[in-house]
Amino acid sequence: MTVSFAAALVAMAARYSSQLTHGEGLVEAAEQLSSRAADLAEADSAAYAAVIEAYRTTGHGDTVQRQEKIHSALRGAAAVALEVAQLGAQTATLAAQLFVEGKRSIRGDAVTAVLLAESATRSAAYLVAVDIEAGGGDEGVVRQAERSVEIARAAQAQIPAVTVPVTS
Repeated sequence: MTVSFAAALVAMAARYSSQLTHGEGLVEAAEQLSSRAADLAEADSAAYAAVIEAYRTTGHGDTVQRQEKIHSALRGAAAVALEVAQLGAQTATLAAQLFVEGKRSIRGDAVTAVLLAESATRSAAYLVAVDIEAGGGDEGVVRQAERSVEIARAAQAQIPAVTVPVTS
């Protein structure tokens, strides 16, 4: 849901930034990311439920079959988390573009979207690593998640640090 919110924030802010060269395309891309990320919230819930169910229902019987059910469920959860990480990286990139090219008045929204998307990307990538390690999955999936983190961090690096003075 965090990626969906960040992408929706990008779309909203881009609508108010008329000087964007490809503003309509940015709005459309952000709306598509938001929609897909919202869909993944449901998929993530279902994947997590499948993992819980695999652990719960495989308590008896063949150990090999039990482990394969658990591993399969964990790999399914990793696949969903990987897509979340990828969408988060794409969202962070769009938000950084909006920050750089958009109106000054929407920079606060763009920064918020970058930070939310980057954080969600890191969280999802961590879940990918945990699920792949526990599920015996392909380490290439973890590398894909790590690449998404690199992309999101690069987007965040385009945002200058802001120092807020503390008053007493």
